[in-house]
Amino acid sequence: KKGRKMSPIFIEIFGFQIRYYSLMYIIAFYLGLYIGQKSAKKYGYNPDMVKSLATWVMVTGLIGARAYYIFLRWDYFKYNLMEIVAIWRGIRGLAIHGGIAGAALGLFIFSKIKKVNYWDILDLSTPSVLLGQAIGRIGNLMNGETHGVPVFTPLAVLFNGRFDEWWQSYQANPLKFNYPNLVPWGMVFPPGTPAGEEFPNILVHPTMVYEIVLNFIGFLILYFYFRNKNLGRGSISAIYVIMYGIIRAIVSFFRAEDLYFMGIKAPNIASIILILVGCSVLYLSNRKRR
Repeated sequence: KKGRKMSPIFIEIFGFQIRYYSLMYIIAFYLGLYIGQKSAKKYGYNPDMVKSLATWVMVTGLIGARAYYIFLRWDYFKYNLMEIVAIWRGIRGLAIHGGIAGAALGLFIFSKIKKVNYWDILDLSTPSVLLGQAIGRIGNLMNGETHGVPVFTPLAVLFNGRFDEWWQSYQANPLKFNYPNLVPWGMVFPPGTPAGEEFPNILVHPTMVYEIVLNFIGFLILYFYFRNKNLGRGSISAIYVIMYGIIRAIVSFFRAEDLYFMGIKAPNIASIILILVGCSVLYLSNRKRR
């Protein structure tokens, strides 16, 4: 089957590789820093403070993303404790909902150290975070990870969350079911990538692209529309978590390798919590303001 094949390596010079994943992290960091510095004046803060803030949030976000992933995969890590800190293997095994929690906690600690308003710097940061998530998914795309299920997966299987069970039965059938491709934009990933190894030479949903597009649209709405509204403190952050909760819940229906917690996709549980928290903060911040 035809499909676009991706490579994780951006450029290689004399054996030295620059990978898209690392490049996207760098681009996301500096672009987010630029946007944050422009927003700082609106909140009455020195743009130089944003440099320290961005570095701090990136570190705490990565720690949170790693800790959340380890929690969900503790059945593996409890027998492989050294893998918890195996940073020499590269940045892998990260979960975005843990990253959001880690970044939020990091911002809280930063606000106490610097004696600045927590909700202000949270509102200042969140548009950059959503843009950074969109850029980061480009790295996932080139790595062939956070991939979707085959494009011929029936819709009922996508929405009942039981893809693994259906795929096993599909593989066990020697005749295979003749399901048509439901979308024309499926992608094939090469061997050596997570998607290519799990679904060799099979068109899959490019869920990374879905999230790139939705996150970027969310950033545009957040930065150019809601940021200019006269909303209460914490409102921009609340809208961000609501927005991303909805985005990730939608994308998770099509993803193949999402982790499970008590038989339910963990991202869907986390997304519901994000949406509820976001709605509560949005209501309370604007009720208090009125």
